Amino acid sequence: MKALILLVLLPLAACDPQQVADKVMARTAEAVMTPVVGPAAAICIVDGAEPAELRAIAVDYGVEAGTTTVANIMRIAQRPQVAGCIAQAALSRQGG
Repeated sequence: MKALILLVLLPLAACDPQQVADKVMARTAEAVMTPVVGPAAAICIVDGAEPAELRAIAVDYGVEAGTTTVANIMRIAQRPQVAGCIAQAALSRQGG
């Protein structure tokens, strides 16, 4: 019985609380960005953003993204790797 309990608890012990918090923050920021840029671009922006940038964007969760948030989203979207991801996502949607 003890072995079974350890097998159940072992994966939970492997969860890093910071990784969990970062993932929640990224998903929250993605929810703020999606109405602004669309779902595919939001994923690209999340992948290219720094944690502090995601926290700043996530502040607008539950309300319409403000001017500063939209400016931050657009600034991140202009980074070469993010812009490339967005372009690739657009091509994929078009079947190209």
